[in-house]
Amino acid sequence: MSEQRFGEWIAVRRHGHVAELVLDRPKAMNAVSSELAGRLAEATSALAADDSVRVVVLTSTHERAFCVGADLKERNSFTDADLSRQRPHARAAYTGVLELPMPTVAAVHGFALGGGFELALSCDVIVADATAVVGLPEVSVGVIPGGGGTQLLPRRVGAARAAELIFSARRVEAVEARELGLVDQLVGEGQDRAEALALAARIAANSPVGLRAAKRALRLGHGLDLRAGLEVEDAAWRSVAFSGDRAEGVAAFNEKRKPDWPGL
Repeated sequence: MSEQRFGEWIAVRRHGHVAELVLDRPKAMNAVSSELAGRLAEATSALAADDSVRVVVLTSTHERAFCVGADLKERNSFTDADLSRQRPHARAAYTGVLELPMPTVAAVHGFALGGGFELALSCDVIVADATAVVGLPEVSVGVIPGGGGTQLLPRRVGAARAAELIFSARRVEAVEARELGLVDQLVGEGQDRAEALALAARIAANSPVGLRAAKRALRLGHGLDLRAGLEVEDAAWRSVAFSGDRAEGVAAFNEKRKPDWPGL
């Protein structure tokens, strides 16, 4: 396993074709400061450009938190001008995760609140352990979710449920979070990272061209009427139908062997 650092608080660890994107600011429970946001944006930009990466897993090194959201201690000293200057950098961090072209899995334990939960919501699949506590409490401190929460949460749980959760600012523990669809898989305490990496390895065994095209179709087609959605799917299908991966996949199936994906 190799590791690349992006500043002090972000790391990328490679597990074959799986990249583990690590939040590593333990003294602040991975609170998203200006510095952390900037380095996260840099890391996601590098991952997006790396064709050898088939899946990204977002993890935390803190034992009791995935990420507690915005660094309110830093913001306590901000002027309005400071906050305005920070906004583009914060947005770049969240959209960097959201717009990764390959499948993404969040491994959540402990607190995933505010911007921390928005980072998880930006992923395609959320694996949470029994200690997870999630929520979007921004209105309780005089703001609103600003990392995609007002748009991503209703796409998961519906408009009315999302409104109740955002307006009440309540925290949701693991079992209820799974029941409401706030997380996708619930695993035993301390097993979120291992299970997320295992899922990522299973996903990474598939065609990298197919995975990216499938993600594109899922993301772009969501919310469209059926006819428009099918056009999105057809465009994605055409992008893989004449690829080397398609040819290798068919050949491997007929030759009863594992495919050796060319990734193009």
